Amino acid sequence: MTIHKEGHKILFFLLVILFLINAGAQYIELPEMVINGLLIGSTILYVLVLQFFRNPNITVEQDKNVIYAPADGKVVVIEKTYESEYFDDERIQISIFMSPLNVHVNRTPMAGIVRYFKYHPGKYLVAWHPKSSTENERTTMVLEYNNVQLLVRQVAGAVARRIKWYVKEGQPVVQGQEYGFIKFGSRLDVYLPLDAEITCAINEVTKGGKTIIARLNNPE
Repeated sequence: MTIHKEGHKILFFLLVILFLINAGAQYIELPEMVINGLLIGSTILYVLVLQFFRNPNITVEQDKNVIYAPADGKVVVIEKTYESEYFDDERIQISIFMSPLNVHVNRTPMAGIVRYFKYHPGKYLVAWHPKSSTENERTTMVLEYNNVQLLVRQVAGAVARRIKWYVKEGQPVVQGQEYGFIKFGSRLDVYLPLDAEITCAINEVTKGGKTIIARLNNPE
């Protein structure tokens, strides 16, 4: 377990701010009960932010036949839908909601080449809102392996307003590779071919790079 690089500056400045607040309380000689309350509250806050940026070390079993969950979270959508940005046809959409308590590392659900990548500025509707996939700040990535294409979309939420990504078009990726990070609650959408076998269920808890959410039909 390590701390993700996206959290280094935030954790440093938060530690300085909390230290100054508590030192100030001591300096002006606030009542002991208030000082103890500030110390306890500061510790709890720092631990909560610290756990948000945790980055567990995982081993991803490479399998061209399966699609892994791109993030830790909970499956909130499994439905056939029309994907208009890239495919312009019907796909099976699986959406995973990440609460502030989840690991927020985003991983590639399959290996392949990044055929398309685009960042979209947008609104900050709550991540579970039906229009968040098309109106919120988001990124769209299309992976291709052996003529099979899969679209993954990072979607910012009402609290999560910082999407990070570490890939570009034309780049090869391995399955389970870290490709992005979203700060403080958000969601990821995966758009699969219609003949994919869905292996997850609504409200299922997922682990990025571990939980199999679908199997491909003859990917080789």
